[in-house]
Amino acid sequence: MKSRTYFSTQPLLTGMALSVLVVLLLAVLYEGIKVGKAKLLHHTLMSLPTATSQQLILETDQDSAGAGSDSSPVSSTNLRWFLCHFGQSLVHVTQVVIGYFMMLAVMSYNIWIFLGVVLGSAVGYYLAYPLLRLV
Repeated sequence: MKSRTYFSTQPLLTGMALSVLVVLLLAVLYEGIKVGKAKLLHHTLMSLPTATSQQLILETDQDSAGAGSDSSPVSSTNLRWFLCHFGQSLVHVTQVVIGYFMMLAVMSYNIWIFLGVVLGSAVGYYLAYPLLRLV
């Protein structure tokens, strides 16, 4: 008596193609986040006023005297700097997490996953880096 084993490769191929697509999109997102992070840093540096020695002396005097109010330009600048720095920190953490996910995917030693990461990085670089000029 001969037993028949039915084994379909369709679900395996679909799962692999979906995995490669997800990793490819993660790599595109990673490149987009790198560009967004650079643009955010540029925007932050352009929006904050240039600190001169006189402004630093004034800030120090106001802080030590305790006469500064919440509506003063110094505290407004400090709040704006804090919010920009906090946003940059969140973007950096997101970039690091996605980078580690891609590294783990590549460490599966699957050639298709590896090619998905490489192709996704190339496509992401191609799409995202021209946006750096649009400041």
